[in-house]
Amino acid sequence: METISGLDAEALNRARISRDARFDGKFYIAVTSTGIYCRPICPSRYAKRSNVRFFGSPAAAEAAGFRPCLRCRPEAAPGTPAWLGTAAVVRRALRLINEGALDEDSVEALAGRLGIGARHLLRLFGRHVGASPVAVAQTRRLHFAVCLLTESSLPITQIALAAGFGSCRRFNDAFRHTYDRSPRELRQAGRRSGVAQSAQEVALRLAYRPPYDWSHLRDFLAARAISGVERVDARGYARTVAFEGGHALICVRALTGEDALELRVRGAPPAALLQLASVARRVFDLAADPARIGVELATDPLVGPLVRKRPGLRIAGAWDAFECAVRAVLGQQVSVAAGCTFAARLVERAGVAIRGGADGLTHLFPTAASLAGANLDHLGITRTRAATLHALARAVLERRLDFSAAPEALAAALTALPGIGPWTAQYVALRALGEPDALPTGDLVLRRMAAPRHRMLSARELEERARDWRPWRGYAVMHLWSAAGNRGARIDNRRNQPARVRARA
Repeated sequence: METISGLDAEALNRARISRDARFDGKFYIAVTSTGIYCRPICPSRYAKRSNVRFFGSPAAAEAAGFRPCLRCRPEAAPGTPAWLGTAAVVRRALRLINEGALDEDSVEALAGRLGIGARHLLRLFGRHVGASPVAVAQTRRLHFAVCLLTESSLPITQIALAAGFGSCRRFNDAFRHTYDRSPRELRQAGRRSGVAQSAQEVALRLAYRPPYDWSHLRDFLAARAISGVERVDARGYARTVAFEGGHALICVRALTGEDALELRVRGAPPAALLQLASVARRVFDLAADPARIGVELATDPLVGPLVRKRPGLRIAGAWDAFECAVRAVLGQQVSVAAGCTFAARLVERAGVAIRGGADGLTHLFPTAASLAGANLDHLGITRTRAATLHALARAVLERRLDFSAAPEALAAALTALPGIGPWTAQYVALRALGEPDALPTGDLVLRRMAAPRHRMLSARELEERARDWRPWRGYAVMHLWSAAGNRGARIDNRRNQPARVRARA
């Protein structure tokens, strides 16, 4: 690739020499004389410029035959933003791969979900990523395996399963090919100390680029926590999560003095760990580059001062897309607190009580199947709202609604359901998909905050006003919501719904 993250070869070399932590994860340095690639912050001595090559992702470096450095550990770098600015189909493909699309399915199946041919997908990845989809998926699995080897006490056979390999032999072969040593040798050389873990609990370190406004994200989630499913306190954000055949308890907290969060998982089988870690990275927006976002939004007279005041603000995600959509419907026409009350009642009515639930975590959020057949009388919501929830659940069961689809397709499918308007669809795209450019134009708080004094913008005027925020409109939304909360503004969602719904409510 001629440029990486908008930097040409000479600019990349100057960034390499600076060892500035702000470039960590934006590009990778490969040295031809050693066959190793590193992060820009690697403490190893500088290589000759003639021996240096640059890559936009670990997968591209490994596809070119380079091995990861065992000093700076490229797999521990914050999520690469290399996909930003690439073709929309590549962005969606990378998101699906990160969610495990190639752990069991083929490249042909992935291409089919994207609506293109497999050969075209390979061409797009070669042009925009520098590696094939299979190479990206294997790099993801191997890097996760390194984290488990150095940060957990899981047996190597279970780590192979957790990383998505069908057998220990395949895992060992791929590991030796990439790291030039066995998993056992790397564990003995690189195990971290001081992390207390039990046989039932695994703790993982999830890195991010500073600054990171943990207090804002924690408070945002705390205000929307559902009793029985979530708990937010000084110990961090904890919740119940379901997976095929069981459930687990997770807890995420900020690590003091480190640019990382800690994810603790209790009760999950090894095969579920990679998916849980991927979801946690999305929910807590750990792949964001606050410096780049800040530069893009700094010149805006409205959002710029807010970004400078809270430069580490992130998009607070939702753990499950279906759960997010249900909660958005429950939150229509009411305050945040009332929406949480309705959600807690729904969990008691249609959720599943778990064994061993403790410390306030006692239920799983209802599935589409349980919600579709649930009696929603006497929950405090209108019959129209109950009908919307049933329609939403049936659409998921009948595969008319696919939360892994492109944001535009998902928004169209959601708004086709009775009682769901553009505001709900964009809210789901923002929080459940982590879409950085999502903009709920019907949101009254945004329309008030973006308008001159004593007036309110229309949805169309807000969209016009937000053109200068692209492709980071989602971050502008979070800043404006935060500023509105500091001023004591209250979100009234009543007018965010279609007229036909308001008339019936």
